[in-house]
Amino acid sequence: MTRTARTVRCDALVIGSGAGGSTAALELAAAGREVLVLEEGPRVSQARITRASPPENLRLLYRQGGLVPIHGSPTIPFGEGRCVGGTTVVNGGLLWRPPDRLLDRWAAAGVDGFRAHHLLPHLTEVERRLGVIGQGPEGGNRDSVLLARAADRLGWRWSPARRAVRGCRHANRCVTGCPTGAKQSMLVSYLPAAERLAAVIEPDTRVVRLEHDGTRVTAVHAVRDGRRLRYLPRTVFLAAGPVGSALLLRRSGIGGRAPGRSLAFHVNFRTVARFGESVRAAEGTIFTAQLREFADRGVLVMPANLTAGSLAAALAAHPAGTVDRMLADMDRIAVYTTQVSVQGTARLSAVPGLGAVLRHRLTEGDRDLLRSAFRRTAELLLEAGAVELLPPAPAGLTSTAQAADFAQRGRPETWDLISVHAMASCPIGPPALGGVCDSQGRPHGFTNLRLCDASVLPGATGISPQETIMGFCRLMTTRHLDGPARSGPGGT
Repeated sequence: MTRTARTVRCDALVIGSGAGGSTAALELAAAGREVLVLEEGPRVSQARITRASPPENLRLLYRQGGLVPIHGSPTIPFGEGRCVGGTTVVNGGLLWRPPDRLLDRWAAAGVDGFRAHHLLPHLTEVERRLGVIGQGPEGGNRDSVLLARAADRLGWRWSPARRAVRGCRHANRCVTGCPTGAKQSMLVSYLPAAERLAAVIEPDTRVVRLEHDGTRVTAVHAVRDGRRLRYLPRTVFLAAGPVGSALLLRRSGIGGRAPGRSLAFHVNFRTVARFGESVRAAEGTIFTAQLREFADRGVLVMPANLTAGSLAAALAAHPAGTVDRMLADMDRIAVYTTQVSVQGTARLSAVPGLGAVLRHRLTEGDRDLLRSAFRRTAELLLEAGAVELLPPAPAGLTSTAQAADFAQRGRPETWDLISVHAMASCPIGPPALGGVCDSQGRPHGFTNLRLCDASVLPGATGISPQETIMGFCRLMTTRHLDGPARSGPGGT
């Protein structure tokens, strides 16, 4: 039985500790605000991440072990962090500035105030705090070197990764928690800085409902260890992620059915390449070179991390004999990820007893783009010296002609696709155009509730969205701090 609720009064309450929530928490604390951060997941120390194996960290740091399904054809596993620091603890540490043309397109669709000149000082500060560097294909990253050299021979544009990292030791475990603390996730960067400014983090705390009067949040209801908690905040910053934030608004009767009606997302497929020479990709670092020749079409290609487990997962659609053969030849194996920004969206449903249920539908244009993306990926890897390619469906390819035929005849709805980037479930914009929030991140009609995570982005970024999220959230938090303050519960 749930115990009697405990009531806590606070100034600024931040729900979620990922890229957006941590950004808001640090800026608010630096401005002298009393900040309380609620995180649904556990607080996992750097020492524990270091001690644990990658499979243990998958279970510990990800929501549902990284296997939240987006139902459709195919069903797509969605990976999202569920821990203090959020997805920044388990991503590749990539930070790319949003392209000017993307921001201009969003502005033309009614989302102004977030153009390049508005975001520049905020992006610059984020990069300074996180020590963002260009990390190229060196330090044993043979898989990246091969990609870069092949791109040069083809005359295709590529670039070193831009990563938030200090003293990378090439441990090759970014996506299951950096074992050295070199990756500057929120766990080791923004959150400790906020705590030094007196912010308080409460992990293992699940927010279940926002109580409100139609314009102001008057109370936040949460549960921890079977105990009910009731918070009375002056201002709420909601950063529970593109799924969690939309679901909480739905449960709280805020925004009607608009939150989660349409989620933008990227899909990834993996191509396993067997080379005629030693690659030793297990000794490299994820994403240290990125093909950007087709970025305008929403297609990026980059090396993924390689372990026995990740290789087996990439070959899940292939016969057991193929998996055994590749595992026995790991020294010459590399795995490459192709990221595709699709036009089809996912839809969130709130199902009693199940919580969030996601469904997607790929468009015919998406299927064509996936086929084209594979053909380009295969061309690149064969140029790089691969003697065999294993695509995201059962097949073995050894020539550009075979790869082109696979791409032409392929049915992407049967491919092994995954996603780690979702956004735009509660986008900024006019209500008539599907916008849920105003330019301050406030659900339309609300004064003291602000969303500050990937959910407010107006659409898919086409790049790793962390820096875009942090830039948007820092700008919105700054606008809040610069605005008129009202005293008492529920003020802005």
